[in-house]
Amino acid sequence: MDMKEKILTALIEGEPKPLNKQDLAKQFQIDKDTKKIFYDIIDSLVESGDLVQKKHRFGLPEWMGYRKGVMMASQRSFFFFRSERVIENDIFVAGRATKGAFDGDTVLLRLIKEGKPDEKKSEGVVERIIKRKTDNFFGTFQKTKNFGFVVPDDKRIHGDIFISAKKMMHAKDGQKVIAKITKWPEDGKKAEGKIIEVVGEVGDPGIDIAEIIHKHQLPKDFSKKVQEEATRYTELSKADVKGREDWRDALIFTIDGADAKDLDDAISIKRLPDNRFELGVHIADVTNYVKEYSELDKEARTRGTSVYLVDRVIPMLPRHLSNGLCSLHPDVDRLALSIVMTVSATGDVEDSRVAETVINSKARLTYTDVSDLIQHMDESKFDNEELIQALRDSAVLAGRLRRRRELRGSIDFNFDEAKVILDEAGTPVEIKKAERRIANRMIEEFMLLANETISERYFWMDIPFLYRIHETPDEEKIEAFVHFVNHFGITLKGRTDLHPKALQQVMDKVMGKPEEAVISMVMLRSLKKAKYSAKSEGHFGLAAKYYSHFTSPIRRYPDLQIHRIIKEQLHGDMNGKRISHYERLLAGVADTSSERERLAQVAERESIKLKMTEYMQQFLGETFEGVISGITGFGFYVALDNTVEGMVPLDSLDGSYEFNEAHFCVEEPFSGKSYHMGDRVKILVAKTDLERRLIDFVIAD
Repeated sequence: MDMKEKILTALIEGEPKPLNKQDLAKQFQIDKDTKKIFYDIIDSLVESGDLVQKKHRFGLPEWMGYRKGVMMASQRSFFFFRSERVIENDIFVAGRATKGAFDGDTVLLRLIKEGKPDEKKSEGVVERIIKRKTDNFFGTFQKTKNFGFVVPDDKRIHGDIFISAKKMMHAKDGQKVIAKITKWPEDGKKAEGKIIEVVGEVGDPGIDIAEIIHKHQLPKDFSKKVQEEATRYTELSKADVKGREDWRDALIFTIDGADAKDLDDAISIKRLPDNRFELGVHIADVTNYVKEYSELDKEARTRGTSVYLVDRVIPMLPRHLSNGLCSLHPDVDRLALSIVMTVSATGDVEDSRVAETVINSKARLTYTDVSDLIQHMDESKFDNEELIQALRDSAVLAGRLRRRRELRGSIDFNFDEAKVILDEAGTPVEIKKAERRIANRMIEEFMLLANETISERYFWMDIPFLYRIHETPDEEKIEAFVHFVNHFGITLKGRTDLHPKALQQVMDKVMGKPEEAVISMVMLRSLKKAKYSAKSEGHFGLAAKYYSHFTSPIRRYPDLQIHRIIKEQLHGDMNGKRISHYERLLAGVADTSSERERLAQVAERESIKLKMTEYMQQFLGETFEGVISGITGFGFYVALDNTVEGMVPLDSLDGSYEFNEAHFCVEEPFSGKSYHMGDRVKILVAKTDLERRLIDFVIAD
């Protein structure tokens, strides 16, 4: 803990009493020689908004009537402010009181009115802008004779950006551009800026997704340095494979989606005596190319993950590696990090070993073809009897592993995911449920087993490692879920000492029923989000004591990071110096990776919602059936059979419907009519809003 953290921690935990610099120095036992450094630290904490100075005294912002936090713009001209440290309702900020702050900016706010429980919200004014979220904005260029403006596409950004004639970058009227602010708005004047990129014309393929990429500040092109570093590597030489176990003659194969290009996992399987199997999970050895401290490694850590948007992939690594040299394509030699497990008849791992290997995949298979083989005995896509038997053995083993997980209480959410089909112009032509067939589940089981086995193995070696953890849910949220499922006649066992098995039993009871999707969704919202951690704290959802991400180093940085640790251990290089290095490094890697994962998920979901909204425009006035998937005070959501979700506003219903939070429904007190979660209803598509990614339904009589 550095001195800044020590000062803040002590003040947070201590008595709320502002002190002068001398008193603070005395409290922290600062000697004369380091007093100037200490005072500089105090000044830097004031500059960052973590402390507030009034006259000669310093204290936490909340002691002085201030808050440090983030501005959240509404679609209209006012803002809300969310405090960084104080748990309270959001604070209202009028548009005239922002000092030119934009949505997402970190500010120091001064309270001018403190709200009470039964009164209006607290109100504040921006004292100082501490940090801008961004200075680049995506929008539409509007040109006049001598100058122009950029109107930001994000409606939460209030006000246009003035562009002088010299800074237009030859943009044409109506084009989509990215503008960089050079002078922030003040004293009622507009922001000034310059155009740094002309993105294209309105209606160009992918221009709508480009706005999402910019909005979430997702990375785009790799730098020249990173590209050059990646392309230094060519096909394998004898030196590359020296010292590795040679698996090139083994029957190894990949199973992925038909359109997948970054193939980072392959499997091998062999029958053993006593109804056992030897399962090999062979993972692309990305760290052979992405060295620690290299430009590639720095870029991969910054990106954290590949981002799978509806019309494109933003890879974590340059395509020369992600789709080329690292990808486990068939009939070419590839470097791998393999875990080979002996699995018993009951699905338990009796023995395992990890090795650096060289492999040569014998087949690039798809989930569809393998599922057809296993489920329908369709061998038309296969001409290799040994491979057919290996796939059937794989299905047997996967079944055992699945039963083993079920017995220990691992939760299996059966969500319908959307598959959006676009034409060449980027227009959605079909939306359907993504298939999750037996081959998908089979590979899923093998990857789960490899991840779990690796995690337990390295936990007991007592060396620093990166874990995937899922904490026990909050009691209040589980109580709310218990109350919810009671309305479906379901009782949850072991509420005081909740085990994931109790939640899986709920899923078993509703399997195949109309309410299955809704209960799955509410259950998921009741749980905490999984994240990365340098400490092994178990994975609640999987009912696993040890869990890590090992199987996708091409597209996830945590997997790449633990490959590096595993290889150092295999080579005997995990000495005290390296252990100290990883102890300092891994907490930061965990935090960054968790944050980048969340950001990628938000962007991915938004790109799908955008295309769903665009797709439903053609069905305005048409009728569909769906299930009520969520209820709020202003309406309820309906999920259609193709996974598209829209809202039925309460004011569109006949009568005076009210939200009954206790019974998870909306009801009309005079007629007695009500709509509950899980009800199947017929709706009419009433309105679509592409800018806000919203679809409005009305109940069809």
